Amino acid sequence: MKKFALAALLAAVAAPALAADPVPNVSPAMWVVKDQDTTVYLFGTFHMLDGKRDWFNDEVRTAFDASNELVMEIVMPENPAELQPLIMKHAIDQSGKPLSAKLKPEVKAKLDKELGTLGVPAAAMDKLEPWFVSMTMAAVGAGKLGLKPEHGPEKVLTAAAKEKGKPISGVETVEGQIAILDGMPEATQIAALTHTIEGMSKLSETFMPMLAAWSSGDTDALVKVMNSGLDNDPIVYKAMLTDRNAKWADWIGTRMEKPGTVFMAVGAGHLAGRDSVQDFLAKKGIKAERVKS
Repeated sequence: MKKFALAALLAAVAAPALAADPVPNVSPAMWVVKDQDTTVYLFGTFHMLDGKRDWFNDEVRTAFDASNELVMEIVMPENPAELQPLIMKHAIDQSGKPLSAKLKPEVKAKLDKELGTLGVPAAAMDKLEPWFVSMTMAAVGAGKLGLKPEHGPEKVLTAAAKEKGKPISGVETVEGQIAILDGMPEATQIAALTHTIEGMSKLSETFMPMLAAWSSGDTDALVKVMNSGLDNDPIVYKAMLTDRNAKWADWIGTRMEKPGTVFMAVGAGHLAGRDSVQDFLAKKGIKAERVKS
């Protein structure tokens, strides 16, 4: 949800609906990993929020204030123009074959209809890779529901860290995240785009339950709605979750060798369900404990 929460956005549009979110009772899930001289807090984020949820308080704020540094998935450039070369490199289809020629006629018709509803010119999408069209549609659709990256934890935490003079770093790079999607087989990208198109009419039934689960710290409900779209495709699941979670667990294991307190904020889907960061930490003999709300 960028945020491009790359994984969360693409998984969300194919997810099943759960209950609605009538009251924003916010207490997101957080874990802690400790040894004698090192503490790493693991906070699961929801990359796009509605600005109505007061999550940065109590145990989350206490953990952040106690930390010496902020670590996120990526550090977004302050100037959006810096992303343009990456978009040109990874999002534009270099084959010269338009997207419209890759889709079945009925899928193309649905795509044009949904893009029109979003106010996005279909012609502007025709030279782009399917993964980028999926991401764009999901992000624009979420925005129409009031979910925006400027309200997300990454923005809030970054501002707070800068105010306190805390170092900010990422376990991945922007280009690295983009390259994961760009590197997926074209058939996989088209399948994901097709799911996105079919799910646009039910975005509220997708994002709102996901947001409710995140807000209440209900990781069981969260994993059902956030990661279910990835479960259906082992290629996507491995690239978006398994491989990345394993690398992040390795990063934490290495960081535990250095004294200090770290506040690590990554997409909540990476901290829930099987093959989570905590699962990979456990394989390394590192225990992550849930912080009581």
